[in-house]
Amino acid sequence: MKHITYSDKSVLIGDEIADLLIEYAAELTSKGEADTVFVHAISSDGDEVEANFLIGPGAPIMSETTTWTVTEPDNAKTIEYIRGRLRTLTSPNQAGPLEESGGEASGGGYEQFGYDEQQ
Repeated sequence: MKHITYSDKSVLIGDEIADLLIEYAAELTSKGEADTVFVHAISSDGDEVEANFLIGPGAPIMSETTTWTVTEPDNAKTIEYIRGRLRTLTSPNQAGPLEESGGEASGGGYEQFGYDEQQ
């Protein structure tokens, strides 16, 4: 478990989601982008809470280890979302030139969308 501190608030979340939040914040900041991320957490009162973080430039966030041994809240969907966003941000699809043969683009054409080119 780790403390995530945002402004003057601190909540407990699992190690994996905490590390991903920091990595995601760094990547968004480097690109000048922002996002909101919903996380299941444990408040300073020990209650399970739902936290919504604004991640990006000008939104400082800190992760700190803790010795608490409570069961961490389930953030599997948020982990999946952040991992997908990180993949997109760090290795976006790149467009390339179409291969041509005989004056027409090869590999596909309108038939891939259900159209007959003879129409």
